[in-house]
Amino acid sequence: MPITAIVFFGLAKSRLLKAATYWLILSSIVFYGYWSPIYVPLLLISVAGNFFFGYWLNLTESGTKLAKTLLWLGIGFNLTILGYYKYAAFIVTSTNHIFQIDLPVPDITLPLGISFYSFTQIAYLVDSYRGETKSGYSFSTYILFVVFFPQLIAGPILRYNELIPEFKKLRNFVFSHKNLAIGSAFFTLGLAKKVLIADSVSPWVNTVFSHASDLTLIEAWFGAIAYTLQLYFDFSGYSDMAIGLGLMFNIHLPINFNSPYKATSIIDFWRRWHMTLSNFLRDYLYIPLGGSRKGELRRYTNLFLTMLLGGLWHGAGWTYVIWGGLHGLFLITNHGWRKVGIKMPSFLAWFLTFNAVVFSWVIFRASSLNEALEMIRAMLGMNGISLPEKFQVLLPWLSYREVEFMGFPYLPSDYKQGLMVLILLLAVVIGLPNTQQIIQRFQPSWLWAISLGGIAALCLISLNRVSEFLYFQF
Repeated sequence: MPITAIVFFGLAKSRLLKAATYWLILSSIVFYGYWSPIYVPLLLISVAGNFFFGYWLNLTESGTKLAKTLLWLGIGFNLTILGYYKYAAFIVTSTNHIFQIDLPVPDITLPLGISFYSFTQIAYLVDSYRGETKSGYSFSTYILFVVFFPQLIAGPILRYNELIPEFKKLRNFVFSHKNLAIGSAFFTLGLAKKVLIADSVSPWVNTVFSHASDLTLIEAWFGAIAYTLQLYFDFSGYSDMAIGLGLMFNIHLPINFNSPYKATSIIDFWRRWHMTLSNFLRDYLYIPLGGSRKGELRRYTNLFLTMLLGGLWHGAGWTYVIWGGLHGLFLITNHGWRKVGIKMPSFLAWFLTFNAVVFSWVIFRASSLNEALEMIRAMLGMNGISLPEKFQVLLPWLSYREVEFMGFPYLPSDYKQGLMVLILLLAVVIGLPNTQQIIQRFQPSWLWAISLGGIAALCLISLNRVSEFLYFQF
């Protein structure tokens, strides 16, 4: 990052703007290839192919048969690449299971960020078909739009009008102390979310989910809440880091999270969680399917199909499909309730929404449908309740209520501290300002410098642990 920024702004200051652009492209490709260079050609083929389709769509009148053909060929091009690398093994495995056959399952490693750069470029092709990308830009600008390293691996999912105009502004080639300061603050807070919080909670989650069939009520809820928090701090942390890195280069990437666990309905949740994906699903899937324009039954069908496909986008597995379908049903229920016109008390609305999200995250996290069902059984108390042995002396009458006094073998050894940490983190995500709200109060001062410097130092000390982002191969 420092080398990339120094060379980029050095070239720009010398008025070598094309060279600065080429340098940023090269740096982004090197960054992507650092994990596995063999997938760099695939990325470049995807970029070149989509630029070709977009170029011809810009030369073709919107709505014509030729334009529609080019659009579907372009979408097919993206879905073929995505389908092979992400879903081929899933399709073969499911076929073997359903028809009781033994087809060889391909051993395919999922390329980094393939879902993100595929969806970004599908959105670009649709915008080209609609005539929204006809302003002139070069291939170098387009490739930077796709491979710009802060957002390449895990988003946010970008649209043409959100990034390409940014690369064409001359002032964005001028080093900005203000943007560096704000970007560094964003990046530091995002890194802290990932390294100090999400990675600390991760071992608790892994232990609980790996013993799903042996859990009791408290252990199951501990694991479910821990994963709910881990996923938020992990993915929103990445998004904050991407925004911060973008700002260091004077590029404004869109906000991707807005306190989703404060939502008081599932509709509200999806306006706050992974906002760029929600916007993509709405604008490029739900509305083209007909949205709410063709009656209530069609509206609910479109909602369900959109979320079902949104679940499949997240991963090649039936748990992801069921998770998406479940959120589709939640949204249908939410819209139906709104039509009834009865206003629910805010706390009850939040409580129901949050619990619906927690139960659905269990399915999302589980390695199999059976594991998800075991977790949910335990969360509903169907596997019984266990308490520490010392409670047997204080509450002996609970022994007759099917309560066992065996402790919590799958919780941290200091489970009291673990519970307090989860309660504190819940209070943070529900009651405190989010990253962008904190940054709005940012003012260069010694207090900010010392606070952010201290957080950054703690993050660097914690980097001896190797832990991938949860969305790094989506």
